[in-house]
Amino acid sequence: MGKEIKNGFALEVVSVRLIRDAPILSETKIQTSKDVIRLVGEQLCGMDREVVCVINLKADNTPINCQFASVGALDYSMAHPRELLKAGILSNAAGMILCHNHTSGNLLPSETDVKLTDRMQQVCGLVGIPLLDHVIVGGDNSRYFSFHEKGLVKNPQREYQTDYRKLEWDSRMEVAERGGKR
Repeated sequence: MGKEIKNGFALEVVSVRLIRDAPILSETKIQTSKDVIRLVGEQLCGMDREVVCVINLKADNTPINCQFASVGALDYSMAHPRELLKAGILSNAAGMILCHNHTSGNLLPSETDVKLTDRMQQVCGLVGIPLLDHVIVGGDNSRYFSFHEKGLVKNPQREYQTDYRKLEWDSRMEVAERGGKR
């Protein structure tokens, strides 16, 4: 495609594509946190650094794909919602599950883990791909921590206001409704 030049400025043309790697997931529906562990736990427990992965799901909780979104250091991994959501949006996911490992074997979530989970719940709610769980694995893959099982991930059905007159507007909107008069 190259560069297209218009009025002396070059505009890069880009495209975003989902690249499929060799599959590691089956057609088994994910009903519980233990199902998540069966699918990716062993692979994550074998890592020597923290790794964050996202399992994107169809509406019936059948996995679409698994994205290893972040590979970090021995005791932390950086993850941002934009990277965590990318494959889900491109895959038309109906839900997602975060999963990461703690190389120490200590399964208690860090403050960063809790903040990421809370932020992802908010962002996922906005884009319509609910975060169903965040699972931490470590050690020998027989133990895990599930935010959902502990009641820390909730996916309430939200009702949105359909009557614009009941929405909370800032003062600029109120001024506009009155025809610019204060």
